[in-house]
Amino acid sequence: MPTPTTGTLKVPGATLHYEKRGSGPVLLLIPGGAADAGVYEGMAPDLATRYTVVSYDPRGLSRSALEEPLADQRVEVWSDDAHRLLSALSPDGEACVFGSSSGAIVALDLLARHPGQLRRVVVHEPPLVELLDDPAPYRALFAEVRETFRLHGPGPAMARFSEGLGDRRTEAPTELPPGIREMAARMHANLPVFLEHMLCPFTATTPDLPALRAAAHKLAVAVGRDSRNQEALYGPGTRLAELLDGQAVEFPGGHVGCTEYPQEFARRLVTMFNGDQGLSSGSPCGPGDEARASMA
Repeated sequence: MPTPTTGTLKVPGATLHYEKRGSGPVLLLIPGGAADAGVYEGMAPDLATRYTVVSYDPRGLSRSALEEPLADQRVEVWSDDAHRLLSALSPDGEACVFGSSSGAIVALDLLARHPGQLRRVVVHEPPLVELLDDPAPYRALFAEVRETFRLHGPGPAMARFSEGLGDRRTEAPTELPPGIREMAARMHANLPVFLEHMLCPFTATTPDLPALRAAAHKLAVAVGRDSRNQEALYGPGTRLAELLDGQAVEFPGGHVGCTEYPQEFARRLVTMFNGDQGLSSGSPCGPGDEARASMA
């Protein structure tokens, strides 16, 4: 497996760590929650046979150091970071973008504000609970999780978070690749940032629906087939697609399907980037039919 090249990019208030591998059209992978570039370690090699895959640590997480005091994070600042990364690494062409969880919220804001920079965007389970018919229970849950963190630390807070989302999985976790295990250790260190400064402000946002409607031909919305009973994860994506006159498409696994089924997830993603499924047909981003067939 080729080792990715790494680099840094200075942005206002932070220095971003990014990783790049492969060749072809640029594909930016935006992580969610407390995760960093390593969360995509499992599927990046498959994608790198067809794309220049760029993944990164969002500001304040892992290797992307802040240069200002830590405060509540803002979606528009994170999407500005993604915009600057693409401007530096794909200055001459439109890029594809994939974002999951809070990274999907960032990707939606990026598409709404910089549609000309993007060819195709796939968002996976953006937790935009304000789109639900009754978001109040989830507002209360996320506030409770943050308060639990303040009083008792990240372990009890994450336990309450999982319980509140309806995560009842009890099976032993599957063996993870070394890169994912290393990311998991970094992710644990990132939990205070996520629980105190990301969870509530990110989930309280609402997307710019008129701007997204204008760019719907570039957008596809995905949800996890194993998340159907978790309203806060499955519901916002399906509702967003409906508001944009489309339908969400199911991906393998649940909220972290890219780590559960990385090869299958990557194949599904390539299909979406080539415009075969989504809210409406759009310009493909990637290889032609022959290369696409090799992913089947």
